[in-house]
Amino acid sequence: MSVSVSCNVLWPLLVTLLAPFGILLTGKNQNIRESVSIVAGALTAALVLCFAPAVLAGHIYRYELFRILPGITVAFAVDGLGIIFAFIAPFLWVFATSYNIGYMRSLKEHAQTRYYFCFAIAIFGAVGVALAANVFTLYLFYEIISVFTYPLVAHHQDEEGFYGAKKYMVYLMGTSKLFLLPAMVLTYVLAGTLEFPLGDVKNGLFSADVIAAHPNLVRLTYVLFIAGLAKAALMPFHNWLPSAMVAPTPVSALLHAVAVVKAGVFSVSRIILSGFGTEPMNALGLSLPTAYVAAFTIVAASLIALTKDDIKARLAYSTVSQLSYVVIGVALAVPASVQGGLLHIGHHAFSKITLFFGAGAIYVASHLKSIKAMNGLGRKMPWTFGAFGLASLSMIGMPPVCGFVSKWYLVNGVVDQGQMILLVALLCSTILNAGYFVPIFYRAFFLPPDPASHMEEYKEAPLTMVVPLVFTSFVSVALGIYPEIFHNFIKAFGQFY
Repeated sequence: MSVSVSCNVLWPLLVTLLAPFGILLTGKNQNIRESVSIVAGALTAALVLCFAPAVLAGHIYRYELFRILPGITVAFAVDGLGIIFAFIAPFLWVFATSYNIGYMRSLKEHAQTRYYFCFAIAIFGAVGVALAANVFTLYLFYEIISVFTYPLVAHHQDEEGFYGAKKYMVYLMGTSKLFLLPAMVLTYVLAGTLEFPLGDVKNGLFSADVIAAHPNLVRLTYVLFIAGLAKAALMPFHNWLPSAMVAPTPVSALLHAVAVVKAGVFSVSRIILSGFGTEPMNALGLSLPTAYVAAFTIVAASLIALTKDDIKARLAYSTVSQLSYVVIGVALAVPASVQGGLLHIGHHAFSKITLFFGAGAIYVASHLKSIKAMNGLGRKMPWTFGAFGLASLSMIGMPPVCGFVSKWYLVNGVVDQGQMILLVALLCSTILNAGYFVPIFYRAFFLPPDPASHMEEYKEAPLTMVVPLVFTSFVSVALGIYPEIFHNFIKAFGQFY
């Protein structure tokens, strides 16, 4: 594993930084404004992919922008883990923008330029988190995401919107200030640096001497990190996520599939694997307690999802559950589980954004939110519900869709460790996922519509919405058939072989 200095690392960040201002400048012409988002997303994804051949060969690129104190810098790096998230966020931004065009124009939403501006800065924050070379840089961009997604959650500017956005900020900013900042300070005091030892997933920031001398302080630092990264939605720090469903559906897709929750589980993964390392995690007894909390979150959130009739609420609790697959995987800190957890970052992103795109398309076409009212709707919207069904199979973990692959690795990792409690949680989750996804598909295609529903008036949403959701559903299948697309980057990051 070799590390070299390259200012090219800054190019994806620069494009995503300039895009929001391009959106502001072209705000009066909606076609140009939205084209800026599409071009910026495609260009950023292409720039990230330029690093792929070298990263797959075991190379890491790093660039220090400026130094604040010894061991505290604003620095960026591209490695096997970072490149996955740095690619997914802008790539899905392209399709989210196309979807936004149909959604925002069909519903004649207000403040669209502000909306696209904040959307773009959230992607800038996500790319910054993905490329952060140390804890300090990760923290800065983690907070950028929180601040600029607040207007998106509060977009409707009504009582419900402001309440949901307030709750969103209290959870995310409150936990980052109360827990994440102290964790960063403790890390600097104990380790003398905040720089991730890139290329080393075994040892982490803390030397063996520090761990031997201050084991409880290192454990406390870890607990503060996990509590401070509330975007990962581990219980009991999950309630912001269902409350954020007051936002427009494309924002929910951004929150639940791309920028916010993925920044949360990516940050947890980075802190565990690059900050603490697999060997200290096991030596300090941190792995199993974390995995058990995640297992509880998986099952509890799935049970709550079963009770929700509102489709976005059901998807919200599904997200709470699915994110903890990533946490279980990286927390167990064995090769199979880590691979499954990191694969699920990408696999969940494409599947879950499809589900939220589907929910938004249903609302635009029919103004329906209640699942019980969707009887027969699949016959009027076959493309939307077909894509929704494929993405649901991924959440359940059925082949050949990508969710099966990540769950397969997770189960193998759990079995390798002999953790039957975790295995039962994963299997129960699969059954519960089927319990709250299959009825949606069944109602849409196999139950007769209510005579008073005016079902004959409904049809597919605009093509700018349907095409992105069908495409992302097909990508979910492609990732299931060709899992090495992300898997090779994970192997390059972890050097498991």
